[in-house]
Amino acid sequence: MSDVSLASPIRQRQTLNAGEIVKEIGPDFEPSRFIYWGDLLTSALIGWAAFVIGANARFGSLLHVIATAVAIFALLRAALFIHEITHLKRGQIPGFELVWNLIVGIPFMIPSLMYVGSHMDHHKRTAFGTHDDPEYAPIAHWSRPRIAAFVLMAALVPLALPLRWGVIGPLSRVFPRMRRFVVSKLSTLAINAHYVRPMPKGEQRRRWDAQEAGAAAFVWAVFGAVLAGWIPIEWVVQWCIVGGGVLGVNQVRTLVAHGYQNEGEPMDTEAQLLDSINLRGWSLLTGLVAPVGLRYHALHHYLPFVPYHSLGLVHRRLIAELPQNAPYRATVRDGIDTLRGLWRNAAAPHRQTFSASPAAREL
Repeated sequence: MSDVSLASPIRQRQTLNAGEIVKEIGPDFEPSRFIYWGDLLTSALIGWAAFVIGANARFGSLLHVIATAVAIFALLRAALFIHEITHLKRGQIPGFELVWNLIVGIPFMIPSLMYVGSHMDHHKRTAFGTHDDPEYAPIAHWSRPRIAAFVLMAALVPLALPLRWGVIGPLSRVFPRMRRFVVSKLSTLAINAHYVRPMPKGEQRRRWDAQEAGAAAFVWAVFGAVLAGWIPIEWVVQWCIVGGGVLGVNQVRTLVAHGYQNEGEPMDTEAQLLDSINLRGWSLLTGLVAPVGLRYHALHHYLPFVPYHSLGLVHRRLIAELPQNAPYRATVRDGIDTLRGLWRNAAAPHRQTFSASPAAREL
C-alpha cells in the first residue's frame, strides 16, 4: 500500500467521485493479509487472555473489572472483523472467515452468517434507510426510553443466544414453518424490525449449515462441560458479561454511525452521504468504541471496497482537498456531541430531526 501525500493538494475538489479518488491516490486498495491476520489474532489473543484472567479473579475486584474491560474492547475489535469479512471477496484472504468463526464468531455465538449476506442490503442505494435495510431505523424520532432499551436489549442478547443456536435452530430443521421464521427474524444482526431475511440458497446454504452445526455443537459441548464440572459456572457468567459488553458497546457505536432521520422513504446519494457519520479526532475512546475503520463510516459507505486500514489515508486526502462548504465535511462529527444531540432531541415534546447546514447541502 503506497503512502498518500497530503502536502500541497493537487486541486480543490468540488465533488466526491469514487473513480477519481482511486485514480489519483494510486493504490489498488487490496486488503493487506499481514494487517488483517495480525490485527485479528492479536486482538483475539489479548481479549481471551483478559477473559481468562477476569474469569479467575474475584468477582468485582479491581483485577476483575480491569480484565473484563480489556476483554470487552479487545474482543469487540476482533468481533467487528465480521464487517470486513462481509466486504471481502470470496477467497481474497484464504481461511480468514473460517478462523474468525472458530476464535470469535462461534465462541460468542455470532457466526458470520448473521452478517454476511445481509449487510450488503445496507449498502444498496435503493434499500438504504428503507424497510429493506437491516441496519437502519428512524432512531432520531425515538423517545429516550426506547433508545435506552435499544442499547440494553443488545447487552442482554447473549442470554438468548444459547437458546437460538442450541435449541431453536436444530428444531427448525424439523419444522419448515419454524425454519422460515428462524431464518427471517432470528439470524441477522439487525436493528430494523421490518427486515426479512431470505432463505439461503446454494453455496450460502452450505455455509449456513456448517456454521449452525458448529454453533449448536459449541452450545451443547459447553453445557455438558459445565454439568461435568470441567468449566466453572464463573466462566459462564464472565462470558455473559463480556458478550453483553461487546454487543452493548457496539450498539452505542451504532447510534453515531448515522443520523437515522429517515422514516422509510428512498434516499438519494447525497442524502445517504449526509446521513452517515465520520467520527472526528483520534481519541482513545473513539479508537476503542469504533475500531476496524468504523470511525470512517460515511467514507466507507461512499467507498465500500476500500479495506479498513486504508480509510484513514483516503479521509485525510479528502479533508486536505475539499473546499470548506463540501458536503463531505458535514459528515465529520464528534461522537459524544452526536450522542448528546440525539438524547436531547429524544426529550423534546415535538422531536425535530437533525439537518446539515445549508452550505453543506451545496454540491
